[in-house]
Amino acid sequence: MADSDTGANLVTTVGTAAQAVQVLETPDVGELISLAGQAALDDARGNSGSLFAVWLCAVGASLEGRGLTADAFAQALSSGEVRSWSALTDPVPGTMLSVIRDIAAVQVPEAEEPGSKRTLLHHMERVVAAAREAVLGSTEELGALQGSGRVDAGALGMLIILDALRRTAAGEGSGRPVLWAGAPDDSAEPTGQETGVQVQQLLESMREAAAACAAAEAGAAGGEAETGVEVVATVELTALEAASVRFELTEIGRSVITSPISQIEGELWRWRVHVHVDDRQAALDVLCAHGTPRNVAVTGLDPEGSGRQSRVNPSDLD
Repeated sequence: MADSDTGANLVTTVGTAAQAVQVLETPDVGELISLAGQAALDDARGNSGSLFAVWLCAVGASLEGRGLTADAFAQALSSGEVRSWSALTDPVPGTMLSVIRDIAAVQVPEAEEPGSKRTLLHHMERVVAAAREAVLGSTEELGALQGSGRVDAGALGMLIILDALRRTAAGEGSGRPVLWAGAPDDSAEPTGQETGVQVQQLLESMREAAAACAAAEAGAAGGEAETGVEVVATVELTALEAASVRFELTEIGRSVITSPISQIEGELWRWRVHVHVDDRQAALDVLCAHGTPRNVAVTGLDPEGSGRQSRVNPSDLD
């Protein structure tokens, strides 16, 4: 999944979700996660940010009105897998999608106290362990990473997010994520001897996430650097119109994501749309043919323009 900058896009989108949580007030953890996901989706950056926001919305929607138990969490992760893998027109294994897939397959531990916090935390530990294995596996699963000793930045980001969730549920507060497990508390940075060769590879991938994963994902897409631009926008559509937009964008572009954000009224919903195209105007023309795009951002994907984002004034589209 080519991206202008996988790590930066994911961090920016997670930041939007975190900011939303600070101002939302609800005792329902599912509703809180769902609303945070909607806020993130409305301002999602790149493939990685968009897929994370889609996953967060699905997890939250599944948990709404339910207590946070191991069974409920497992079902929410399954919902997240279905939504995330179906959102993208050309999903690529070895990325954050593999983490999402593998954590959804984790079985709830048999326990004498079903529904207890202890069982939930035990399950979350298994989920984080599965995520870590998926991250390490991205080195071989994503073709362009084979033999590089590096991992996918989006997959690594999901591991950190999941471990932060586990820490919060356990009341551990902030601290080093699971990839630093085993390092002395007073060490400035873990070494390969302290944490193992595999974890050291994770640390190296963090330092070079943008360059390494941009090259890896471009290789997975066909061996050449991604060119053109990424266009993301919010537009009001019915489900049928959204399907038409998805089809038309697939005809002219790549990495198409269409996901509902929230219902407006009746059959009309707010949708977040993402696509990679050679000509930004072609994508905007498709969107304008079905509605009025808002919150439109265009980001360069080629090496010279990668990461450079411009906003499109809605008045210029009317």
